[in-house]
Amino acid sequence: MCTTCGCGGTGATLDGHAHPNAQEPARIGRRRVSLEQNLLAKNNALAALNRQLCAARGWFMLNLVSSPGSGKTTLLEQTIQRLKDDVWVAVIEGDQQTSQDADRIKAAGAPAVQINTGKGCHLDAHLVGHALEVLNPPDGAVVMIENVGNLVCPAAFDLGEDHKVVILSVTEGEDKPLKYPDMFAASDLMLLNKVDLLPHLRYDVSRCLAFARRVNPDIQILQVSAQNGDGLDAWIGWIEARRAALQKA
Repeated sequence: MCTTCGCGGTGATLDGHAHPNAQEPARIGRRRVSLEQNLLAKNNALAALNRQLCAARGWFMLNLVSSPGSGKTTLLEQTIQRLKDDVWVAVIEGDQQTSQDADRIKAAGAPAVQINTGKGCHLDAHLVGHALEVLNPPDGAVVMIENVGNLVCPAAFDLGEDHKVVILSVTEGEDKPLKYPDMFAASDLMLLNKVDLLPHLRYDVSRCLAFARRVNPDIQILQVSAQNGDGLDAWIGWIEARRAALQKA
């Protein structure tokens, strides 16, 4: 057995350290890439079916993504209150455990399906497709997906949504768009939430917005407070405008 790492090798290498399976990491790497490609291909095919179903039923579906604690659920509660008299709103809730967020959404006046992913860090198109079957909202409804709190994995998974909306709170770092660029590059809108807290924080809003636009020059940005309602009229207007454009298409 190799006395350096216990790998069991006996042959010699240039450094005198034996690794008879020296090519194994490369093979593992190729298998990993192939597995990821196959997984995403399957997900994308299911996402396309979700998108076709939404188009056929006139559903407008948004995928809300963020890190934990950004205020997604509070934002959804306020959004439901402002939309529910004019349009049917349904919510798909994603969390690793508990039904607390779905319970809050139902109390706000919208039907909700809770998906618990266990050790999973994101929702996928298969799970969302089943949730749509359970919810079965009427034609023309708005469907909101509250994805699992994570700025990494959900960026890669198309759920069949019309838009990804990333929520970033001012209690997080200004450089989040640079640290997690895939999420901000994949999103059409960024909501900078909890702006009511700005007087109590050392937070450079202009720097944060510049970072977001460096990653995604086309991203739209709204500054909001789900707590006191600042900017929510603009958020509702964004939803209504894009929903109307989809219905005309």
